[in-house]
Amino acid sequence: MTDKHGLVWLGAPAFPQAARTALDDSRLRGNLKRATTTIRDKRLAAVAELDDWEQLRDAGAALKARTLRHLDHHLERLEAAVTAAGGTVHWAADAADANDIVTHLVRATGESEVVKVKSMATQEIGLNEALADAGITAYETDLAELIVQLGADRPSHILVPAIHRNRTEIRDIFTREMGRWGRPAPDGLSNDPGALADAARLHLREKFLTAKVAVSGANFACADTGTVVVVESEGNGRMCLTLPETLITVMGIEKVVPSFADLEVFLQLLPRSSTGERMNPYTSLWTGVTPGDGPRDFHLVLLDNGRTATLRDTVGRQALACIRCSACLNVCPVYQRTGGHAYGSVYPGPIGAVLTPQLVGVGSDTNGAAASLPFASTLCGACYDACPVKINIPEVLTHLRAEVVEAKARSRVLPTPEALAMKAAATVLLSPARLRATQKAVALGGRALARNGRIGRLPGPLRRWTDARDTPQPPAETFRTWWRENREQP
Repeated sequence: MTDKHGLVWLGAPAFPQAARTALDDSRLRGNLKRATTTIRDKRLAAVAELDDWEQLRDAGAALKARTLRHLDHHLERLEAAVTAAGGTVHWAADAADANDIVTHLVRATGESEVVKVKSMATQEIGLNEALADAGITAYETDLAELIVQLGADRPSHILVPAIHRNRTEIRDIFTREMGRWGRPAPDGLSNDPGALADAARLHLREKFLTAKVAVSGANFACADTGTVVVVESEGNGRMCLTLPETLITVMGIEKVVPSFADLEVFLQLLPRSSTGERMNPYTSLWTGVTPGDGPRDFHLVLLDNGRTATLRDTVGRQALACIRCSACLNVCPVYQRTGGHAYGSVYPGPIGAVLTPQLVGVGSDTNGAAASLPFASTLCGACYDACPVKINIPEVLTHLRAEVVEAKARSRVLPTPEALAMKAAATVLLSPARLRATQKAVALGGRALARNGRIGRLPGPLRRWTDARDTPQPPAETFRTWWRENREQP
């Protein structure tokens, strides 16, 4: 289950606690290292082929920044273009609103089953669970999403939701669960990737051929033409987007681009940054409805769910430029060791650490899971270097850390030990006399505690810090004292 926004899993612990649990799982760490290393190396090779890669990144960043500045204008243009092409546009303020719209649309068709294209937006709003509550079964058709669904699991990566599973685990899930959802896995199924993919293909084929309603997300939507774009690697998206009679697309409002020509930039940036390919095997584009070709009814649900609130923050709004490539996850040393579940959110990794707290609202996070995410980073900057649209994730992380601290201070009657320590430090640093006295006291105390020039474990609140590291003994003479005695003019 998720929170009212659909973003944070209810009962999810704060990141530090979840990370400790994940770090104890050696198999998880092994799966993550193999997968992220492979994807990262493919991306580097694909990017190296382009001499103008940095110029493409600049163009993508500029397009996103300009679009966000005039987002309302482009959304109105998109609505007009989709409507003119025979589609219907719906506006959803939050997750509950979007779920109600989609549920109503499915019920209006008289169907009780839908097939789904992989979609972060529908995961964000908890659509599958909402449909299930209404008696409607949603079948995931992306291979990784199918693995997650059959295993009653949660996605742990933006691009590869089942990255935390190895082939043997997937074989066991298929053998145990496929028969409960439809066509069972073949007898004697091996853990060979080809055999697993073939089992999934056979299992899904009957769903593709019988489903009357499909639900998708969107990678981009062009405001000038009303064209919607989905890129994927398996062909399941193409099946869902062409065979059913009704197509419902749920799209975050930030996915709009001003013109069809802008796709030239993003369709070079996205595949290279995500799968390490020059072009996605399947790039599907559709504009409204066409008689005799594809779905007869097309509905576009434009989802806010905290995005306009995020847009008001001139620093934090950078996160809305994300094109969901997952490049930041694959280079992040924290994600590689903890996996996506530790983030307690639909959006894991560095981008989740800056996006989720803003969409949820820093001050409204009741269990602290979202508020802990800006601290789930070393601030090494690898994510910024990898981002195809140059989102300065470290800058947003530090910005949100300040907001979290301020929100906690406003909600507390008594100051935290950390706040008291910072206030004491400020009192000392604002007075040269107090600073000199403190330095002398530290030097005396340090010499008393030091052994062989190092200070080991300390008692009290400093114990957790010194349990894992030694501190050099403070020098007997401070720089200020040395300067006064040796360099100051009489």
